[in-house]
Amino acid sequence: MEKKDRFICPVLLLAAGRSHRMRGDDKLLQRVDGVAILRSRAKAALATGQDVIVVLPSGAQEAARRDALDGLPLRIVTAQRAEDGMSASLVTGLTAMPVLSDAVMILLGDLPELQAEDLRRVMAAARAEPHFIWRGASNQGHPGHPVVFPARFFDDLAAVTGDTGASGVIRAHSGDLRLCPLPGQRAVTDLDTPEDWAAWRAARGDGDPEK
Repeated sequence: MEKKDRFICPVLLLAAGRSHRMRGDDKLLQRVDGVAILRSRAKAALATGQDVIVVLPSGAQEAARRDALDGLPLRIVTAQRAEDGMSASLVTGLTAMPVLSDAVMILLGDLPELQAEDLRRVMAAARAEPHFIWRGASNQGHPGHPVVFPARFFDDLAAVTGDTGASGVIRAHSGDLRLCPLPGQRAVTDLDTPEDWAAWRAARGDGDPEK
């Protein structure tokens, strides 16, 4: 049998959260190095060379997030029941994937330190040992993102409910999990509140976030 050369692993960028903890601001539109974080995460995902599917919420936040992605060669789908939690975003994204995918990379839209090279590193590990679930981790081994699931877990992912996303699938198959250490805290830095963002910017020595 002819060996398949291409590893088909679309990136699902989950960006349908309502940012309730930001108290009126949209964390996915926060600017990092002058660019909305949602756009920079999408560009990092595109740099893997794989198809990118972005899941957005319906309603008032959708238009602004679509604007942040304007001009990028990706597919946008809408989670009609994003209020049901992360599972709604995940299931919506799965239905939009190419039929013959070998795996899927799940990426959250609010991780400001992840770089394109980090996504490529986790994807390369998944291609080299495709039987396992591969999860990005800090340099100290704390599990984070992104996460790559082989196709044999697609049915499990499609059955998730609530706001826990794919974590239940990872727990149920912990023996199949492998960690891919990434530099520093890139895999685990997640900013959910204005205070989180202010502290992170202060640590970086950032000035005006609009620049």
